[in-house]
Amino acid sequence: MTAVLIAAFLWGTTGTAATFAPDVGPLAVGAAALGIGGLLQALVAVPALRRSRLHLQAHWKLVATGAAAVFVYPLAFYSSMHLAGVAIGTVISLASAPLASGILERVVDRRRLGNWWYLAALLGVTGSILLIVSTQRDDVAGGDATALGIGLGLVAAAAYALYSWVVQRLMLDGVGRAAAMGSVFGLGGASLVPVLLITGAPLLATPEAFAVGTYMALVPMFLGYVAFGFGLSKIPASSATTLTLIEPAVATVLAVVIVGERLTVTGWVGLSIFGFVLLILAFSPQPRQRNNMSARPALVNRD
Repeated sequence: MTAVLIAAFLWGTTGTAATFAPDVGPLAVGAAALGIGGLLQALVAVPALRRSRLHLQAHWKLVATGAAAVFVYPLAFYSSMHLAGVAIGTVISLASAPLASGILERVVDRRRLGNWWYLAALLGVTGSILLIVSTQRDDVAGGDATALGIGLGLVAAAAYALYSWVVQRLMLDGVGRAAAMGSVFGLGGASLVPVLLITGAPLLATPEAFAVGTYMALVPMFLGYVAFGFGLSKIPASSATTLTLIEPAVATVLAVVIVGERLTVTGWVGLSIFGFVLLILAFSPQPRQRNNMSARPALVNRD
């Protein structure tokens, strides 16, 4: 749980960090962040990837699905924040992810989610809605741009839930944590390289832009996903994605304090709800699973 919270906190800084490179487009930011970060994941996982190569080949469709989701996520996520604002884009993308993750586990894995998860997800979505309706920006985006940003946020949420589910499914099938993360994020990162080459010139235009790109790739995307992968080996993907609801809370606070976005009393109430979500997930019991779908997949992982 702690590892997932660390990852979520680091991810919560990305929207604010991107505002320090205003001349860099969202596609370039997303491609640099998860493209380079994904390739670094694969680089550090080379020994594990070699050991698991036959197993990964047997699950190539699953790996390809996860990699496609990794490709879509940053492009949709950073475009959402660019169009709808840091707070709204982050909240929409992350608040919807637990629902998408839960649906995947329920429909595909036939996994019981438990009443505590439903309560945590409901509270998280409620808090997110309160944050959305209460956040105002000095340069408020037009209605069409905001609507498109919200739509892209939903796409990002589905992609995030999908690659989280794929990584955990690989681990449940016996692929080690490092190999699962390295294969999915490495392939996804490699697919983002052409986007970076086409759109990434502004990242080299100024020292500030280069620093932003370097920070995004190394800290939230590389270190953050190392922590997230460790967390996925300990708790179900639905719980992990619900825990990351702290990310929009962090992003909202940073957007208010640093970027200059405004939050009303209603928004602060929504923000406080996330504290209850964390308490519920920290102390609620995990439901028993059928078909040996253990809530603690670390027992079958070797790396």
